Amino acid sequence: MEVVSASQGVLGPLLGKLAGLLEGECARLKGVRREIRSLKAELTGMHGAVHKYTMLQDPDIQVKDWISLVRELAYDIEDVIDKFIHQLGNGGQHHGGFKEFFHKTARRLKTLGSRRGIASQIDDLKIRLKEVKELKTSYKLDGIPYEHSAVDPRLSALFVEEAHLVGIDGPRDDLVTWMLEDENSSTKDRKVLSIVGFGGLGKTTLAREVYRKIQGHFDCQAFVSVSQKPNVKKMMTDLISQMPCKEDFVKGIDTWDETICIAKLKELLKDKRYLIVIDDIWSISAWDAIKYAFPENDFCSRIIATTRDVDVARSCCQGGNCRMYEMEVLSDLHSKRLFFKRIFGSEDCCPDVLKQISNKILKKCGGLPLAIISISSLLANRPVVKDEWERVGRSISSALDKNRSLEGMNSILSLSYNDLPPNLKTCLLYLCIYPEDYVIERDTLVRRWIAEGFISEERGQSKQEVAENHFYELINKSMIQPVEVGYDGKARACKVHDMMLELLISKSVENNFISLAGHRQTDLAKYDGFIRRLSVHHIDLELASILANEELSHVRSLTVMASTCIKHLPGLVCFEALRVLEFQDCQNLHEYDMNGIDKLFQLKYLSFRGTDMLKLPSGVVRLYGLETLDLRNTHIEELPTGIIQLVKLQNLLIARYPYSRFAHGETKIPNGIGTMKNLQVISGFNIIKSSLCAVEELGNLTGLKVLHLQLDGGGSQEYRRHEEMLLSSLCKLGTCKLQSIWIRTSDSTPLQFIDSWSPLPYNLQMFRMTTNYYLPKMPKWIVPALTSLAYLNINLIEATQEDLRILGEMPALLCLKLAVKTIQKERLTVQGVAFPCLKEFCCEDAMYLTFEEGALPKLEKLELPLFVSVAKANGFQLGLGHLPCLRDAKFYLCNDVDTSYESYSVAVGAIRKEANSHPNHPRLSI
Repeated sequence: MEVVSASQGVLGPLLGKLAGLLEGECARLKGVRREIRSLKAELTGMHGAVHKYTMLQDPDIQVKDWISLVRELAYDIEDVIDKFIHQLGNGGQHHGGFKEFFHKTARRLKTLGSRRGIASQIDDLKIRLKEVKELKTSYKLDGIPYEHSAVDPRLSALFVEEAHLVGIDGPRDDLVTWMLEDENSSTKDRKVLSIVGFGGLGKTTLAREVYRKIQGHFDCQAFVSVSQKPNVKKMMTDLISQMPCKEDFVKGIDTWDETICIAKLKELLKDKRYLIVIDDIWSISAWDAIKYAFPENDFCSRIIATTRDVDVARSCCQGGNCRMYEMEVLSDLHSKRLFFKRIFGSEDCCPDVLKQISNKILKKCGGLPLAIISISSLLANRPVVKDEWERVGRSISSALDKNRSLEGMNSILSLSYNDLPPNLKTCLLYLCIYPEDYVIERDTLVRRWIAEGFISEERGQSKQEVAENHFYELINKSMIQPVEVGYDGKARACKVHDMMLELLISKSVENNFISLAGHRQTDLAKYDGFIRRLSVHHIDLELASILANEELSHVRSLTVMASTCIKHLPGLVCFEALRVLEFQDCQNLHEYDMNGIDKLFQLKYLSFRGTDMLKLPSGVVRLYGLETLDLRNTHIEELPTGIIQLVKLQNLLIARYPYSRFAHGETKIPNGIGTMKNLQVISGFNIIKSSLCAVEELGNLTGLKVLHLQLDGGGSQEYRRHEEMLLSSLCKLGTCKLQSIWIRTSDSTPLQFIDSWSPLPYNLQMFRMTTNYYLPKMPKWIVPALTSLAYLNINLIEATQEDLRILGEMPALLCLKLAVKTIQKERLTVQGVAFPCLKEFCCEDAMYLTFEEGALPKLEKLELPLFVSVAKANGFQLGLGHLPCLRDAKFYLCNDVDTSYESYSVAVGAIRKEANSHPNHPRLSI
């Protein structure tokens, strides 16, 4: 299934929509059928040409212009078709597919005179189509496309003088030590070092510096760069040419094919201690094609590989003696040192008047060496005047394309962007709707991608799964920076480096993909065609005046962030084509004109998150295509009864986070919710405030995957029926698709009823309780048979050795957060093979644990409160040395009344001694 893309717009999905029209009852209407068939035929030919041209590495200006014309035309055609389909259906709900829909509406089509209207509009579009087709001929675009041959932008990194480098000594010396540490030992295995990171971080420079430092220890050495489309034969011959070998060995080298080249290089290296650097590997397949040329001999040989892709780095490191080194940005100190040294020759020569603007420019560079070098080179040739530097700081985005000093940086960043497949380019470009330094939540972004039409189901994967894979792929390719990496190693959010954001904004303008308004982005005139997606970071009277003169009926998504003067924004009646509408953290939203919201018949995503809204606009209940409704951190406590008409709704989010990251649920579950069969995620409902009927209906939501709710009954008899009904619903949901349950209480409301959950919820991956209540014993359903449970947060009155045994046998458990009410002064032991997969173990109350050898083989993070007196009685032995993967250890020492300072000091010393003797040297906090 075709998806919306940045370069081709809606061209692919539009062809599918036209095909659907021709298959439906509409095909019986001769005039309409003929016109639609003609449109489809013309667009099909153009689709093929556009697809071919967008694959070009560097298309010329005429190709770009023609692609832009086709893209804008396709958008306009889809707008006409969508409006036509909606008029046929008279704005009501439609169930079933295209054929059923057109069968029901054929009579209306014949009587309304819509046939003449659509045919007339299509005639106008056909005239534009003809003009675009003729332009292709006049541009002579059917000839051989022009390919741009550019100088490799990485070459400068190979020959920079060591004296000009900043901040590289520490990483270089660390890696040099690792590369040489087995030199005098009995182990002579080959080692592979893979250096991974964002384009422009200095991977090539670091690899070259390590290479320079250690090359004297090897019989032969070579350094070769890989292109995005690697030529294996050329790489092999380049490596051979750098090796000492006899003249007859390379006889006939020009006639060798890839297989012979690999075999000859392997023969050359098999009995030598070699050092090879493979710089900038773009794909796993590229590494697979060459890796067998490097024999695993017993001469302490070394390979260094650099890449932007984490998956490629891992592939290079498969095997025993390997290390993956992740590049980091320069510190503020090193950034300033590099910046001023390049401009003034010394870090101490910057005039005071330029220090403030220098800090702003350096913040935009974000510690990226390439950005600092490029911009400092630009400023070195400019007058040392504050106004001039401020002008450069403001215009970095446009300067990326125009200034020769920044050409290298633009090329490096563009290399990474151009290497992405079209679907990932589109998803990445979409991130420029957010301002600088914004933390972008994964789940929000994924839902918006889906609503925009960027995602389609693939090979048995849902749209949600495909979109999440795109998110992780962008992280692995170092295009975005992970934030809030969880217990499962997955990022919950991301950020975009400022320089990458500038590139994305530039590309977005080129494709008329997203129009930015507010703050420093106010010039909407530079966008070609209609505004398709609009992101407003702040609205004022000036911007409102600009927007009032724009044609907004073609805007497909509107994002307004943190604006207090929202009333100045043109009313929703102007935005009739919206698929996505988000008001994030906007105050005084009640002053904005919401009239016409019910006319947004294509709206799939609606967010009022973080606003001061008290009541949902009445028209929302007629948004029949809505898939996500985000009301988190609003003051809405009751939803309108008509909300249950939104049968396509998948995500209903209402939780409040007023004082902390813990969700509060204040909203009643709407009666009739059981009819909303497509719901997958629910958060923020209050069970006690809801009717018994509504709580019972939760059990009918067989597609529900995530349920976060509030339960504040205080244990009173009055609410016992609510608890019983909730248990009944959970028992039903547990046999379906439920993956995550989070129950929160603001008091000590008993949750003992949860012990009776039956049958086992086999699909459950997360159970979390945030409450002051402690369960008297481990629930009966928490057993090793729950093979999907990965996260468990549970409160117990007391934890026993048997509880640890049961939990230790959970095969998929990655994170355990355990709170106990009773002060436990006896020792508990985590035995032998317990917790085979656990990565995080956090005890929230004091208990004394010791770890046997073989237990917790993958534990990385440990948080453990303990009583000093109990630790002393047990000889201060914890067994941290038995945790081979430990990286983070945090201990809270609890003192009895009679605990002496001396005992406390001995406890601290004992813990530090265990941690310091650990081979990983874990980060320790006491």
